[in-house]
Amino acid sequence: MATHTAAEMNTSRTPPLNWSAFAALDREAFSRHLASVVEHAPWVAQRAWARRPFADWQALFEAMSAEIQSASDAEQLGLLRGHPELAGQEARAGTMTPDSQGEQGRLGLLALDAETVQRIDTLNQRYRSRFGFPFIVALRLHPSLASVLQAFDERSRHDPDTERREALHQVCEVMRGRLAHAVATALPTTDSPSAPPPAHHLAGNPS
Repeated sequence: MATHTAAEMNTSRTPPLNWSAFAALDREAFSRHLASVVEHAPWVAQRAWARRPFADWQALFEAMSAEIQSASDAEQLGLLRGHPELAGQEARAGTMTPDSQGEQGRLGLLALDAETVQRIDTLNQRYRSRFGFPFIVALRLHPSLASVLQAFDERSRHDPDTERREALHQVCEVMRGRLAHAVATALPTTDSPSAPPPAHHLAGNPS
């Protein structure tokens, strides 16, 4: 089990770069700064560089989302498989990325009772067996663990094509939250980030 609480990991984050500082990054610094906003997929940021200049934070998010959506089937599958299971072995071993630890820790997924662990393990096994990748969900959009588990159960009934589209959409929503911690979401000249834009679905993705 991870030894740090979500609160501790959140307070250890450095402030987002303001837009002026971010826009001044060269290609290497840009790729390095955004490397972790998509789990184990730094190629998303590396490719998004070619879409510069970005008019604003939303344009940056949409450019990175477009790289995910336009990737090959093999790249998309590799991206999906790079995510940890919900409260799975990586979570219990404390080997997830700091971002994933903070996201799962917020809803108590790093400190579950034995009954809930067994329930989630069953869901994880059923989901991976059906779809070939782990269940991915933007936890920041859920108010409680019960809400997450309801979505987990419902999505496990999707057909494979529908669920793959939804999983990619969720990857983008996870990325949206991480981008808000990396780059200020408006165009201020200070280092104080504004609130992230409201979540919305990408064109062609299901609810």
